[in-house]
Amino acid sequence: MRDDAGAAAILLDWYDRNARALPWRVSPAERRAGIRPDPYRVWLSEVMLQQTTVAAVKDYFHRFTTLWPDIAALAAAPDDAVMAEWAGLGYYARARNLLKCARAVVSDHAGRFPDTRDALQKLPGIGPYTSAAIAAIAFDRAETVVDGNVERVMARLHAVETPLPAAKPELTAHAAALTPAGRPGDYAQAVMDLGATICTPRSPACGICPWSVPCASRRLGIAGELPRKSPKPAKPVRLGVVYVGRRADGAWLLETREPSGLLGGMLGWPGSDWGEAPVAKPPAPGDWQEIGAEVRHTFTHFHLRLAVRAAQLPDGSEPARGRFVPRDAFRPAALPTVMRKAYDLAASHLGGD
Repeated sequence: MRDDAGAAAILLDWYDRNARALPWRVSPAERRAGIRPDPYRVWLSEVMLQQTTVAAVKDYFHRFTTLWPDIAALAAAPDDAVMAEWAGLGYYARARNLLKCARAVVSDHAGRFPDTRDALQKLPGIGPYTSAAIAAIAFDRAETVVDGNVERVMARLHAVETPLPAAKPELTAHAAALTPAGRPGDYAQAVMDLGATICTPRSPACGICPWSVPCASRRLGIAGELPRKSPKPAKPVRLGVVYVGRRADGAWLLETREPSGLLGGMLGWPGSDWGEAPVAKPPAPGDWQEIGAEVRHTFTHFHLRLAVRAAQLPDGSEPARGRFVPRDAFRPAALPTVMRKAYDLAASHLGGD
């Protein structure tokens, strides 16, 4: 297809009638009425949506914007409060960078997000995709926004059979050629909506697609096969041990993990390193027992298997690691998912509630 301006206009017309209603989005009708997107809400949603689904993000977004309705409020929030609210979304470096970015915007930019891609990309945690998305959606900059949905749509529209990730430069070039100077933010969201609702990974609904006529892969009958992907290497398995301890008064023995690294800054159970042969040392004296079950969890680059050891600890116990969190102050939901799995397994053994 070569009528890029015409194709963009067709997609924008489709978006005007079919845009998804999302809590962080300003609808086409609102845009026509002069309502502008809030850069804070655009940024927050884009960070939350990295490697996470819209359905999973909605409740988190609502809680965050209720607790911290603007960038200044988030910048002033305690680290542990933000990390606790983030628990369950995964990829916890995003939460740490969220705070760093909020504080940088407040301290270095007087609480206002920069309005260009280059300036946005200098902020903590904002990479090429996020900077382009914020610049386009919040500030109407004609930037090329390319996520997984956009890659899939471009691969099918142009019948690009080169496997990902090698195809990324070609797909980005196709996306750039289609990005219009007018309404680039709406256009970026339109392509993402198209990929999320019609040009889906499996069984694309080509019959109702606004780009069905110019779509090369539809004509070739290979839309459902694209984009092709290079085989991924098998993920290694790492092993570890966690200690779930509870005092008679109901307090739980927890620790805050080191700020850097996997689950950095998050609340969790004391335990071993994760590797091929973990060395485990109890965090406090007690009758630690294997509970007969293990936690299995998958991270981006490896599978984890955690042995869970549990103990009822005596009053007055002085741990070598961690601290006791009173029963009334402990929220299992504030734990990252892998640590919540350990709690779920150990709680019945220890009389958790």
